[in-house]
Amino acid sequence: MLTIHVADRVFCGRDEAEAVAVDAGLIIAVGTYEAMVAARPQARVRRWPGLLMPGLRHPQAVALLEAAYHPDPREADELGTEPLTGGALAALAMDDARWGASARRGLQRLLGHGVTAVDGPFVRPVVRTAVARSGLRVRAPRNPGPRETLSLDPFVGFPLRVLIDEYLTVGGPADFAVFDVPVDELPSRALRLSGAGSCVATVLGGRLVFRRR
Repeated sequence: MLTIHVADRVFCGRDEAEAVAVDAGLIIAVGTYEAMVAARPQARVRRWPGLLMPGLRHPQAVALLEAAYHPDPREADELGTEPLTGGALAALAMDDARWGASARRGLQRLLGHGVTAVDGPFVRPVVRTAVARSGLRVRAPRNPGPRETLSLDPFVGFPLRVLIDEYLTVGGPADFAVFDVPVDELPSRALRLSGAGSCVATVLGGRLVFRRR
């Protein structure tokens, strides 16, 4: 469905851009809201606060999905809500069913952090299946360098330049995220300070796959 996504600013190299038009999973225009609506009055309009930018690519996805357990919300009282690794993971009885469920929860949390692509490859079949069904793009590793902390938030330890998957271009896939951050600051600084938890929406292949409630 033809949709115009409007934010306070679009990260695309054009200062005046504030809207992206999407149809059939592709970006068909980038520019001002007024120009978009004038050219496409029939389009559905979605408005978001903050910065609309290319979807993020998470360099640590393999470790997050194949070497960490994402607790079920019903386990929160016992296990907490953060990914479990090391001794905490070793204490769990993990089988394929539990790995698959953990991966699906982890993938949903990645989408909620503006992630639209992940570095692979994945060796656990149940994890590989979950990733394929999620629609997230799987990329060959970029080797952005080591990071001591394993985090769902890719801005913890990695610079913005290694996290952008593909820049927003007309004719390219409609993979992007919107972060509720100040748009009068440099994006790299604003995103680092606010973190990927400031994501309010993630669009993957033109589909709204995450929206903050």
